[in-house]
Amino acid sequence: MLNTVILKNNYQDSINLMLLTNRINELEAVTMSQLMMGTNANKDILENTGLLTDEAKAASPNDLMIVVDSELPEIMDQVLPEVDNFLSDLSSKSFSDVKQASTTWQEALEQLPDANMALFSIPGEYGAAEMETALKNGLHVFSFTDNIPVEDEVRLKQLAHEKGLMMMGPDCGTGIISSIPIAFTNVISPGNIGVVGASGTGIQEVTTIIDRLGNGVVHAIGTGGRDLSSKVGAVTMKDAIVALENHEPTDVICVISKPPAKEVRDEVVQLLQSISKPVVAIFLGEKPTAHEGKVYLAHTLEETAKIAVDLANEVPVKANYFEPVAEPEQTIAEGKVIKGLYSGGTLAAEAGMLISEALGLAGLVKEAGYILKSDGYDVIDLGDDIYTQGKPHPMIDPEVRVKKIQEYAAEENTGVILLDIVLGYGAHEDMVGALMPAIKEAQALNPDLQFVATVVGTNKDPQNYEDAVLRLEAEGVLVTESNAKAVQLALRLKGIELTEEPKAVAAYHGSKITVPAPSDPVMELLNTKPRIINVGLQSFNQSIQAFDGKSEQFNWKPRAGGNQKMIKILNALEDYDEQIAEENQQVMDKIKNAQPFLTDVVPAKDVIPELNEETRTLLHAGPPISWEAMTGPMKGSVVGAAIFEGWATDENQVTALVEAGEIRFIPCHHVHAVGPMGGITSAHMPVFVVENRLDGSTGYCTMNEGIGKVLRFGAFSQEVIDRLNWMKDILGPTLSGALRQSVTGINLSVLIARSITMGDEFHQRNFAASLNFLREVAPFIVTLQMDEQDKFDVMKFLADTDQFFLNIMMAAGKSIVDTARKNAKGTVVTTLTRNGVDFGVRIAETGDEWFTAPVNLPKGLYFTGFSEEDGNPDMGDSAITETIGVGGMAMVAAPGVTRFVGAGGFQDALSISDEMAEISIGHNPTWTIPTWDFQGTCLGIDIRKVVETGITPIINTGIANKEAGVGQVGAGTVRAPLNCFEKALEAYAKSLGIEVE
Repeated sequence: MLNTVILKNNYQDSINLMLLTNRINELEAVTMSQLMMGTNANKDILENTGLLTDEAKAASPNDLMIVVDSELPEIMDQVLPEVDNFLSDLSSKSFSDVKQASTTWQEALEQLPDANMALFSIPGEYGAAEMETALKNGLHVFSFTDNIPVEDEVRLKQLAHEKGLMMMGPDCGTGIISSIPIAFTNVISPGNIGVVGASGTGIQEVTTIIDRLGNGVVHAIGTGGRDLSSKVGAVTMKDAIVALENHEPTDVICVISKPPAKEVRDEVVQLLQSISKPVVAIFLGEKPTAHEGKVYLAHTLEETAKIAVDLANEVPVKANYFEPVAEPEQTIAEGKVIKGLYSGGTLAAEAGMLISEALGLAGLVKEAGYILKSDGYDVIDLGDDIYTQGKPHPMIDPEVRVKKIQEYAAEENTGVILLDIVLGYGAHEDMVGALMPAIKEAQALNPDLQFVATVVGTNKDPQNYEDAVLRLEAEGVLVTESNAKAVQLALRLKGIELTEEPKAVAAYHGSKITVPAPSDPVMELLNTKPRIINVGLQSFNQSIQAFDGKSEQFNWKPRAGGNQKMIKILNALEDYDEQIAEENQQVMDKIKNAQPFLTDVVPAKDVIPELNEETRTLLHAGPPISWEAMTGPMKGSVVGAAIFEGWATDENQVTALVEAGEIRFIPCHHVHAVGPMGGITSAHMPVFVVENRLDGSTGYCTMNEGIGKVLRFGAFSQEVIDRLNWMKDILGPTLSGALRQSVTGINLSVLIARSITMGDEFHQRNFAASLNFLREVAPFIVTLQMDEQDKFDVMKFLADTDQFFLNIMMAAGKSIVDTARKNAKGTVVTTLTRNGVDFGVRIAETGDEWFTAPVNLPKGLYFTGFSEEDGNPDMGDSAITETIGVGGMAMVAAPGVTRFVGAGGFQDALSISDEMAEISIGHNPTWTIPTWDFQGTCLGIDIRKVVETGITPIINTGIANKEAGVGQVGAGTVRAPLNCFEKALEAYAKSLGIEVE
C-alpha cells in the first residue's frame, strides 16, 4: 500500500534526501520508500519503481515528495517524525542558519561582493541556466553538478572563454585552488605542482600519491570528463594549461585525462610542447612506449605522480617507474577471476585497462556500469548513472557496493574482489567501517576469497589515510599504496606478473604554437584564495573555510518552480536588466511621489459617464465577467443594486432583466473606479473622489456600509436597501458638504503615514485611519446646516465603522496606479483584483490587458456556524491596497490583526512582510513602518521576482458566503495564483521580441 505526503515548498538537497531515504527504508514496517523533490526526472524514477502516486504527480519541483510502500496503514506516523528529526538535525549542523544564507543571486553577491567563483551542486536539469547566470556575473564556475547536455557544456565553456573565466566541469568532482580543497577532495600539502584533470578520482589518486611522496600541489583544476571530447575541444584544459604556464609558483604541470578524442589530444599535446614548463601527462587507455618531446607520458596514475614529483624536485626522470609488489603468501585456485567494485570511475578504468592488457581480454567497455566485462572478469564503476540515479554516490553511501560484495562473494568463480576506499571531504565519514561487515560476511562465506584494496587519501584527510589502511589490514584485506599496485597484486594472486617496459624520450615532430596570454580573471583566481558562492550542498563550505577560503552559502531552489519555459524567459530578460530597471523606476517614482487628496463624495453617475448611458449599467469588481459566470455573492449584489436603483422589486425580476440583456456589466477598473468584494456600483451610489495631484488622475470607490448584512458581500434584504438609501440621501451629501468646506481636501498620504504608525495595514485593519479621517471631517460636519439627528447618525456611523477608511484607501490606490500606468513600461504590477472566479493582474508594459487565472479560496477564521465549505472564492477590487504595498504586503504594520486573518502572531506577520519584500523592487519611504525597523512599505511588485521565486502576493480579505444574500462569514488571507504572473511575464517577453516555446 502506497502512502504519500507532499511537503509544499520544502526544497532539500538531493544528497541529503538520498541519505534520508536510506534511513526511512531501515524502518521495519517499510517495504520501500523514496523521498525526492517533485521534478519530472524524479517522477520518472518513482514511476520506474512503482512509487508514483497521484499526489506525487501533482507535486511541483519545489515540493518534497514522501512516498512509502508499507502494509501498515499508520506508517506515516513513524515516517514523518523521522523526516522532521533528520531535517532538523541538518539545520542545526548546517554551515549557517537558513535565515543567514542567501536565497537569491542578488543576496549572495551582496553578502560576498568580491566573490570570484560559484560552486554548483544542484540538479542537472537546472544547472546550465544557473551557471550562465554566474558567468554573466563575472564568476568562474566549478560544477560538481552533472547531467548537463553536452551542447550546453560547449556553449557555457565558450562563454567562459570569451569572458576570460574558467568553466570547471560539469561533473567536476574534485579540485584544489590555491591549496584549498573544493568539493569531493583530499587535503594535499601545498607545493609547486599544478594539475589539470578531466578526471575526478584521477586527480585524487595522483595528488594523494604526490602528497605521500613528500611533495605538494598548488592547484588541481578539474575540467569535467568530456572536456577532451571532439565536441567540447578541451576549452577548459587549454585555458588552464596557459594559466599554469604563467603562474609563477607552479613549476611542473601535470595533465590527466580520460580517453580523449585523437584530434583534441593532439591539440593539447601541441600546446604542452609549446610551453616552457616541464610536463607529465596521462591519457588513460593509452600505453605509451616513449615520452614525446618535452612531454613525459605515463601509463598509470601512480607513474604520473612519481614523474611529477621528480620533475618538481629537479631529479632526472627515470626510464621506468614500475615497482613489483611482494609475492603474496597464497594464490587463488585456477579458474578463479577478479572482480572490481569501484566508486571512482577513473580508478575503475585504470583497473580494467591493466587487467585487460595483462590477460589479453576484449578491452574496456562502457555499458550498464561495466568498465570491463570479459571472460568472467568484471570491473564496475558504481558511480555510473545506472547506480546513482536517485541514490547517493558510492563514495558517500556504501549500500550498492555492499550488495555487490554479497553478490560476487556468493559466486563460485570469484577469487579476488578489488576495492577503492576514497577518503577526503565529501566522502563517507568512515567507509572502512561501513564496508567491513560485508567484507567479514563474505570472508566467512568464502574463506579463500581475497580482498585487495587501495586507499585514496592522506593523513591530513578527516578519515586519516594511515588509520584506514591499518584497519583494513587488521581484517585481512590486502592494501597497496596505489590502484595500479592493487591490480598488480590481484593478478599476482592468480600467478600472473604485471610488468612495464622502460620508456625513452622520442623527438616531437609536430609543430608548436604561440602560447596565448591568460586572462586577468583567471590569473587572479590562481594567485589569490578563492571567494566562493556555494550553490547547493552546504557541506562543501567546510573544506573551503577550514583552509582560509571565503564562501557564501546560497540556499538554491529551482528558479520559477522549475518551469523551464519561465526559466528561459527570465534568462533572456537578463539581457534587458538596465532597460527594465529604468522603466520600473519611472513607475515606482510615480507611486512613491503620489499626492492623493480626498476632495468630494458624489453620486457615481456624476463622475462615471458610462453610468449615464441609456443601457442600465452596473460596475463590478475584478476582470471582466458575465452574469452566467458570477458566483452567488456577486449575483446577490447585482440583485440588491438593481432593487436600489428601482429597476426591479425582487430577485426574479432582476434575473429576468439580466437574461433579457437589459443590464450590462463593466469592470470598475475600466472606468477609474474600484469596488469592495462584489464591487457592484450603480449610478446613484455615492462614491469617494480622490484626486492624485501628481497628474490629476482620479479614483472612485463606493462608501463602506459597515458590518453585518451588506451589499458588498451579496446581501440584498430590505435592511441592506434601506442603508444604501440612507447613504445616498444623508451620509454622502453630509461628507460632500464637509469636504467642500476644506480648502484643499484631505491629504491622504499624510493621513496614511500617520495611521500606519498606529497599527493599520489598510485592508483588514483601518481602525486608526478611520478615526483620523473622522478627526479631519468632524469639525466641518458640525458646522453644516442640517438636521441634528442626521448629523448625529453620520458621526455615530463614522465612529462605529472601523473599516470605513478602507474604501477611501481603495480610491486612493486607484488614483495612484492610474497615474503610474500612464505611458508606462516595465514589469511592475499595476493592478491586482478578483471577481470570485478569476484573479486578474495588469502590468505597466501591457496597459489594459488582463492576465487571469482561477482565483483561490481564502484561508482564515470563520464566524460561528460557518466553515470553509461555506466560503466563496475570493473577490473584490480591494487588492488595490496590496498593489500599492499595503494590506497583506504590510502585515507587519498590524500585528494585532494577524490572528484574526489566520496568520498567527507577530513573527508570522514579520515573516510575511519580509517575504513580500522579496517580490518587490524597493520600499516606499513615504509610509514607514515602526515595527519593521522603520522600513517603508513594499514598493513595486515585480512579475519577474514573483515568477522566479514562486512567491505570490498575499491578500488580506473578507470571506463571503457562497450563497447569495447571506453576507460575510469570515476573514482571512488568500494568495494570488502564480499563473497570472507567468502569463504576464510571457506577454512582456513577447513585447521585447522574446519568443520561447
